[in-house]
Amino acid sequence: MAKKRPQTKGQQTKGKGGNAPAATLADGEIPVVGAREPCPCGSGRRYKACHGRAAAHAATELVRRPFEGLPGEADWVALRELVPAATVPLRLKGGLPEGVPAVTLATVLPMAWPALRREDGSVLLGLQNDTASGDLSRDLADTLNRALAATPGQPVEARRAPVDGPRLQDLLDPDGPFEPQVHSGFEFWVPEAESGNTSAEVNASLERANSAVVPTVRLTGVDAAYWCETPEKNHLRWIMTVPEEELLDALARLHSAGESSLGENTRLVGSFRAHGLTVPVWDLPSGVSAQDVEKPAAAFSERLAGALETKAPLTPEERRARAGLTNRQVTLT
Repeated sequence: MAKKRPQTKGQQTKGKGGNAPAATLADGEIPVVGAREPCPCGSGRRYKACHGRAAAHAATELVRRPFEGLPGEADWVALRELVPAATVPLRLKGGLPEGVPAVTLATVLPMAWPALRREDGSVLLGLQNDTASGDLSRDLADTLNRALAATPGQPVEARRAPVDGPRLQDLLDPDGPFEPQVHSGFEFWVPEAESGNTSAEVNASLERANSAVVPTVRLTGVDAAYWCETPEKNHLRWIMTVPEEELLDALARLHSAGESSLGENTRLVGSFRAHGLTVPVWDLPSGVSAQDVEKPAAAFSERLAGALETKAPLTPEERRARAGLTNRQVTLT
């Protein structure tokens, strides 16, 4: 049986034997209650069938491009889905609050914490965490706000963000740079000054994380292209902000013309979607390093720009190439 809830300020209820007007709240907001409890608005219906329906929809509706409008959108996607260990300094609108010397985005934090307020007051915000709603930007913004107000030395726990809360686009400086630094491991978790004072739990988490790192390098000559090394072969995964249909047409033109590779024995094998962006993928021989593909990637970027300017209908060969690329496409959610 549901517990009897105290009457909310400004709320009217039915009296015995009468039908009073529907309840109202003085501030116009409807608080969240249990799904089977009476809706605080006074309608007489359960919360899940009344105001809870809109709240649930807002909490689960998928935002297709959560990082759209942020500087470095493609790199946000890469750090969320592809890169094991990386950090990026973040710049807030209006500057940093008093007592917070720095805010840094990190791919992963110890014990998968959503965020951490360090002893010196600085904040680490974790990107590769499960989130409670379909709007990753809103969830991260809520975590960031709570981290800014947290007690130094404490992690921030996960929770469901308010459906009307701010998004990253509301908190971050739109003119701030977004320059990822890719690391070979997770030593950035522990500042040098604190290296001798970490708990056994954090040290064990650091050891596990380092053992699973896939060597990854961000190319310097083009935007948001990441080389990685695996035992069988290496790969280049290049996050692109070009609209998907236009990009696939251009890739098909190049593939049909034999101009889609990044050098000898390299091959464009397909693409995947992640957070509203398309990510072409190339297989590379195991001996091909990130440095080896810098010049070929820059040359490919120029060929792609030319193909994107071509507006003629695809030829039969180009349509077949496009179909092949599309058939090998997957979506990350």
